[in-house]
Amino acid sequence: MDATEPVLSSYDSGTSEVPLLGDTIGVNLDRTAARFPERDALVECVTGRRWSYREFVAAVDSLATGLLDAGIGKGDRVGIWAPNRAEWTITQYATAKVGAILVNINPAYRAHELQYVLNQSGIRMLVSAKSFKSSDYVAMADEVRGHCAALEQIVFLDSPEWEALADTRADPERLNGIRLSADDPINIQYTSGTTGFPKGATLSHHNILNNGFFVGELCGYTEADRVAIVPPFYHCFGMVMGNLASTSHGSAMVIPSEAFDPGTALAAVQAERCTSLYGVPTMFIAELDHPDFESFDLSSLRTGIMAGSPCPAEVMKQVIDRMGMREVAICYGMTETSPVSTQTRADDSLERRVSTVGRVGPHLEVKIIDPVTGLTVPCGEPGELCTRGYSVMLGYWEQDDKTAEVIDAARWMHTGDLAVMDRDGYVSITGRIKDMVIRGGENVYPREIEEFLYTHPDILDAQVIGVPDEKYGEELMAWVRLREGAPELTAEALREFCTGKLAHYKIPRYVRVVDEFPMTVTGKVRKVEMREQARKLLGLD
Repeated sequence: MDATEPVLSSYDSGTSEVPLLGDTIGVNLDRTAARFPERDALVECVTGRRWSYREFVAAVDSLATGLLDAGIGKGDRVGIWAPNRAEWTITQYATAKVGAILVNINPAYRAHELQYVLNQSGIRMLVSAKSFKSSDYVAMADEVRGHCAALEQIVFLDSPEWEALADTRADPERLNGIRLSADDPINIQYTSGTTGFPKGATLSHHNILNNGFFVGELCGYTEADRVAIVPPFYHCFGMVMGNLASTSHGSAMVIPSEAFDPGTALAAVQAERCTSLYGVPTMFIAELDHPDFESFDLSSLRTGIMAGSPCPAEVMKQVIDRMGMREVAICYGMTETSPVSTQTRADDSLERRVSTVGRVGPHLEVKIIDPVTGLTVPCGEPGELCTRGYSVMLGYWEQDDKTAEVIDAARWMHTGDLAVMDRDGYVSITGRIKDMVIRGGENVYPREIEEFLYTHPDILDAQVIGVPDEKYGEELMAWVRLREGAPELTAEALREFCTGKLAHYKIPRYVRVVDEFPMTVTGKVRKVEMREQARKLLGLD
C-alpha cells in the first residue's frame, strides 16, 4: 500500500435499489400465488406429492383456519418437531398467517431437550412426526407431556387429529380479519447450545421474509427456478434461505427426502430439473463422492448455496466444474441474523468464492472490530465480525441478559467469528474466537491449515483443533477423512507433507484418521466435542 494512501476501516454497508419488503409472510405468499397460481410451489420427491401455488395457499389457509378453531392465535407458540416433509412447510406458512410463533425443534432432540424447549418457549400446541430414524417421538412426547405447563395439544402427523386440523374448511374472512405487523415475532429457533441450554433466537416476519427475499435476489431467482432444499427446515438454511427465498419469487420448493442422502439429493435435481441446490460443504463432498455421481443428469443446475461452515477451495471448484453450478453462492451468517449477512455474487471470480464469504447483503451493515477495544480495525486486520440491520433478531426469548451479551446498545450483533475484510469489502472468516489456537504466543487460525490439508491427494476432508500442551500452551491436532483406498496416513507423513510449505508452528503435531467428524444435525462440525475427545485420546485431561 502507498504510504500516502488512507487506511480504510473494515466497515461496509449494502446499498440496493430494491426496497425492503414491508409485508407479513402470509401477505407476501398470497401476492406470489396471485401472480403464479399454476406454477409449482412445493414438490415432495419421496411421495410424489406436489402443490401449485394456488393449491399450496389453499392448504395453508385450511390449516390456518384449523389452528384458529383449535384456539391458536396471534402470539401463541406452536412447536414443530419433524424432519423435512411437506407438512413442515405448510405449518410454517399457516402459523405465519394466524400470527402464531412457530418454534423449530431439532429432530435430533431427546426427551429432556424437548421438555426444556416446550417449557422455555411456552408451547401450547406441538405438531410432531410420529418417529424419525431411531427416535420414537410419540414415546418422548408422552414422557414429557405432564411436565409442560403451557402444553395443551399434541398433534401427530399422519393421524386423524392432523387430518382434521389440516383439512378444515378455509375461512378467508376470519384469516383476513387478523391484524398483524411485519415486526411481530413469528419464529423461535434454538441455537445449538454447545455450552449449557440452547437459547431461542426470536425472529420477526420482517427479519426472515426480507432475508429470504434478498438471498433469492442475489441468486437471481424467478418463477422459473426450482430449488432443491437439502438442509433441514428446522434451521434457517432450510426454512428461510430455502422456503422464503422461493415463495417470495414464485420459485418451486423441492424436498428431496426427509433427511440428507447424497443419492436422493442428486436424483431430485435430475427428476425435477432443479436449477439450484443447497447444502453445507460436507453434503456437497458426499454428493461429489457418490459412486454413481457421473450417471446423474445435473445439467439443469445453475446456482445454489453452500453455507453453514467454511467451504474448502477444492470442493468449490468441483461444485462448479463437475456439478455445473457456475453461479453457486457462498453465504455466511447465523440464526440470530435471520441468517445471512454476507453473500458472494453470481459474477464473482472463482478466487472470491473460494477465499471469501462475499460482501455484505443489501440493507445490512458489517464491521470488524478489535474484540478488546471494540474499535473498528483497518482493512486487512483480523477481528470480530459484527452485523447490523433489518436481519438482527428481536432477542433471545425471555432471556434479556443473554441478548445483552451479543447485541450492543447500537444494535450491532457480535457474532463471535474472527474475520478479515479487504479493501473491496469482501469478508474472509478465519475461525471462531474460541477456536483460535494460541501456540507459544502465536495466533494460529485452523481454517488456514485446513485449506492447505485439502491439497493433500489422499485427504477428503480435514478439521484442525487446538489441544492442551505443557510447553506451548496449545498444540495443533488434525482430524482427517481419507479418500477410499488411500494408504494409512501417519503424523510423521503429514508433517513431512507440511514441512517447507507451512510455518513450523502451524504444522499439526497430532493426526487422527476418522470415518466421520462429530456433527450437528445441520452438518456443522462440533469442534467442542472433538477437543473433548482429543484430550481423552491423548491423555491430556
